[in-house]
Amino acid sequence: MVKTPCCESMGLKKGPWTPEEDQILISHIQQYGHGNWRALPKQAGLLRCGKSCRLRWINYLRPDIKRGRFSKEEEETIVKLHAVLGNRWASIATRLPGRTDNEIKNFWHTHLKKRIERSQLQLGYEASSAGTLMDMPQVVVDATSSTVKGKLLANDSLLSRKYPPAAGLGFYGTASSDISGDIIGNNSRSVIGDEMEFWYNMFMNSHHKM
Repeated sequence: MVKTPCCESMGLKKGPWTPEEDQILISHIQQYGHGNWRALPKQAGLLRCGKSCRLRWINYLRPDIKRGRFSKEEEETIVKLHAVLGNRWASIATRLPGRTDNEIKNFWHTHLKKRIERSQLQLGYEASSAGTLMDMPQVVVDATSSTVKGKLLANDSLLSRKYPPAAGLGFYGTASSDISGDIIGNNSRSVIGDEMEFWYNMFMNSHHKM
């Protein structure tokens, strides 16, 4: 079954309303009301669609329309109602006297929605930053505490045992203090061994010659 169109599209005027058309619509509704929007254009003598007349009256021409900027209270009401009702603009408009559903919808998409999204992004960034700081380990070192002192002393004693001071080298001075005992102990031919072997060979050779 094909739905019957609300009005005959042939010959009807479209586009912006003129001040003369507005005045004709206002005068007719003030005198006869708007019980039947489909029949109203013909009764008023307007070459307009019934839907166009209804939207023009509701959104622009009715006397109780509230003009101007939305107040802070109206903004809060829209946000709260939208959280419950979603995009049911007509239902939201019933809670805001003088505001039209079309005006509320436009205000939501152009201002409130973007403002809420920015606030949510800012809150999410602050929460993530706070969580990162809380997760970082807080290390506080007290150099005067007995525990730290004990660890430092223990480390010093281990280092002294691992790297003892080098022994003297006799005729040719002493070894450098940064040479470790491990290096001296592990070398197959140390400086001390070479010197003793030299004098031992000298002594043995002189003894045989005599």
